[in-house]
Amino acid sequence: MNKPIIPYGRQHIDQIDIDTVINTLTADFLTQGPKVSEFEEKFAKYVGSKYAVAVSNATAGLHIAVMALGLKPGERVITTPITFAASANCVRYCGGEVWFADIDPNTYTLSLESTQKLIESKPKGFFKGIIPVDFAGLPVDLEQFRTLANEHDLWIIEDACHAPGGYFTDSKGQKQHCGNGAYANIGIFSFHPVKHIACGEGGMVTTNDEALYNKLSKLRTHGITKDNMSENHGGWYYEMQELGYNYRLTDIQSALGITQLEKNDVGVVRRNEIAENYKEAFNGKIKFQSLPKGTYNAHHLFVIEVENRKALYDYLREEGIFAQIHYIPIHTLPYYKKIGYENADLKNAEQYYSRCISLPMYPSLTDKEQEYVIDKVLNFIK
Repeated sequence: MNKPIIPYGRQHIDQIDIDTVINTLTADFLTQGPKVSEFEEKFAKYVGSKYAVAVSNATAGLHIAVMALGLKPGERVITTPITFAASANCVRYCGGEVWFADIDPNTYTLSLESTQKLIESKPKGFFKGIIPVDFAGLPVDLEQFRTLANEHDLWIIEDACHAPGGYFTDSKGQKQHCGNGAYANIGIFSFHPVKHIACGEGGMVTTNDEALYNKLSKLRTHGITKDNMSENHGGWYYEMQELGYNYRLTDIQSALGITQLEKNDVGVVRRNEIAENYKEAFNGKIKFQSLPKGTYNAHHLFVIEVENRKALYDYLREEGIFAQIHYIPIHTLPYYKKIGYENADLKNAEQYYSRCISLPMYPSLTDKEQEYVIDKVLNFIK
């Protein structure tokens, strides 16, 4: 009997998505048209932010975010070692220095205590900002990070690439949705195919700050603006006011993003159903990510920790289950080791990496497929 092929994540494209893209392909604009601004407006409303800027991918979004916040060469930013490299690389793009604080061993997100200890070990002004990551879809309590940041005059970029639809509850009892800008200066989202909202590639930058919004909008379009039109200039006139990049999203991708966004709430509910099935099966047998009270995990991933992780990885692949590892700690990657991070003291991150494995997690995963995955994992640990 042929074994099933079950990836750790995948996009779900239906006929509505296809028809919407086809309609855009036959319309007047393939890029820089009305679908981009429509997507931005709908996304901003969805997360609860005032502004949204669509970009070619989340890495581009991170890059222009640190640029918009004025990061200069040699300035220092703190982030987590357990994330995709782009969360740190954006600082390096601007010539900044990345400093890693350790993770919480239960939530796998950036540890507030570790971050505070690192900040307070240096004189005030030593650091410029913090980039917490809503890892696996679990929102960071940004209210606590905001309090810390305010004490030390730091900005915050929320890397929410895993977490559209997730939220935490603040001290006032209010649900704070990822990327809404209540506590972070800027939020970043990804539209890679394995993420919640699939555009092929793409990203979104959110903020409540009008000045930052204007800056971000220029930086994603070569640093060019047409805002300074006057009667002395024709309709062709524009100004390149600073060095920006071509980080634009197309109308084709935006059209797909709009229909994908409309389905995200349903998708997140299904992701949580899948997570609860895993938790029920593994409770007391296998460690998995904890869920702080008042927090709603958007579940991009479902991560477990096991002994003999490599053996489980290989065994699952033999059984048609293509689990994945998220992530190799950034400070252990050759580039970062080469520039001085080889001896970083990040024990929780390294312990987590030695044991972590991400199981299949996507809305179209069937109950039967999940039962198969659970059976194979439990069979292995026996």
